[in-house]
Amino acid sequence: MQTSDSQTYDYIVVGGGSAGAVVANRLSSDARNRVLLLEAGPASHPWSRIPIGYAKLIKNPAANWLYTAEPDANTNGRRLSAPRGRLLGGSSAINGNAFVRGQAQDFDTWAQMGNRGWSYKDVLPYFKRMESYRGGGDDAYRGREGPLRVTNPEPRDPLYVALIKAAGEVGIPHNPDYNGARQDGIAMSQATIANGRRMSTARCYLDPIRGRPNLHIETGALTEGLVLDGKRCIGVRYSLGGTAREARAAGEVVVSAGSFNSPQLLELSGIGQPERLRSLGVEVCHALPGVGENLRDHYAPRTRWLIGKKGITFNDRGRGLALVHQALRYFLTGKGMLGMVAAPLRAFVRSRDGLEAPDLLLGWVPMLTEPGPKGPKLSRQSGMTCYAHPMRPESKGHVHITSADPRQQPAITFNFLTAPIDAELTVRAVGIARAIMYAPAMADLALTEIGPGPALATNDEILDWVRQVAETTYHPVGTCKMGSDAMAVVDHQLRVRGIDGLRVADASIMPTLTSGNTNAPSIMIGEKAADMVLKHATA
Repeated sequence: MQTSDSQTYDYIVVGGGSAGAVVANRLSSDARNRVLLLEAGPASHPWSRIPIGYAKLIKNPAANWLYTAEPDANTNGRRLSAPRGRLLGGSSAINGNAFVRGQAQDFDTWAQMGNRGWSYKDVLPYFKRMESYRGGGDDAYRGREGPLRVTNPEPRDPLYVALIKAAGEVGIPHNPDYNGARQDGIAMSQATIANGRRMSTARCYLDPIRGRPNLHIETGALTEGLVLDGKRCIGVRYSLGGTAREARAAGEVVVSAGSFNSPQLLELSGIGQPERLRSLGVEVCHALPGVGENLRDHYAPRTRWLIGKKGITFNDRGRGLALVHQALRYFLTGKGMLGMVAAPLRAFVRSRDGLEAPDLLLGWVPMLTEPGPKGPKLSRQSGMTCYAHPMRPESKGHVHITSADPRQQPAITFNFLTAPIDAELTVRAVGIARAIMYAPAMADLALTEIGPGPALATNDEILDWVRQVAETTYHPVGTCKMGSDAMAVVDHQLRVRGIDGLRVADASIMPTLTSGNTNAPSIMIGEKAADMVLKHATA
């Protein structure tokens, strides 16, 4: 491999994903700041522009790291897929487009854990600043002029109308804005979709500023290590087209590589658990035992239902001549199957009376799919799925390098359901999903339960089924967690503990999971991190 001379910037951002694109945008807004953004993947992929393109990218190495988790007892020995975006926009460019901030309680919990400045009151201005929300709601909670376009579809489809009515029949009200004053209830999924196009952070934060002379974006650039001078990070080593390069940062390096790749990069650079690093031949530069620990994700079984009434789901409306109609509808209006969020309807519910806020999430997908070699494919049977899971799981796993080679996938271990409360709440979530599907409003659809199936009724039977079929919902967090305890990796300013000039800004810093999808909180973290860096520079 050839080596080129290094260049110097004020700031280097590693990872052009959900948070990294935001950081690069905000840091380069001051023309005096020279900013380098490094992204391992390409600049874009054609399927990323179309919302339904997530189905084409879920197993596509051109835009996806295609990670898999280690097998364990609570996955029945299965290696679960753990897709992560590998292109500008990161996972915001391949995800299901759902926009969920989480509850005020989530962020207040972070603050109560000692992370000053991360309460809901503190982060709400960043949520508002980042979005241009096209929908109703209270301006006290919603932003109207930010770069990220967020839409709120109307519940006009007969299937969604029936589900909202059914949820009401079992005590779950309709909530027109779950990102507003309260999250409780059933609602259409707010989405990072506008005019039929995906609103990734690449589209919203990077495309409008491509002409900035002080922002240099390198794609196809794999960051292999951080350059340390004692206990200060002064740059990065990366490879581009077979050439080894080095870039120096006069100010700071911000690692925004995600919950798998951020701890991987720290460990490759000698920051982590000393014995683990030594065993792999990595020179220990700084002992930090929490690197790669505290991994959390949502573990979700998908209940499956056949629908006897024809023409209701996309199994009927998405194949043959009907698919041609869907394509034409999309290209003329931006709507229909090709322009929809992955789970167009969701409900935030409480597992029991007396809780202050919802603790379970249900999401409906208006079709049945079957696994295929290139991703999910439409089933020939007409039906739908409803995933159901606890929102704030207590089970914790880890991710660690297994080699000093940066091209080697880290070992991902989720340890799902090891916390007893997670198993208990998963069973309750499945029970609530069943209650909605069997409510009177659904009778006209002639439903047949095929997963788990009516024969499975006891808690043990449901859990056994969960172990056989559940998947993640692709929301890994926590592996460089924020805090002040011995296992914290970054402090409340997102500075890596014990290393100057280095911050982490992505979902890996979340000490706990937020209540719902994690893309919106990740973008918020990017906004807040950029402010921290800029304020430090002027202090």
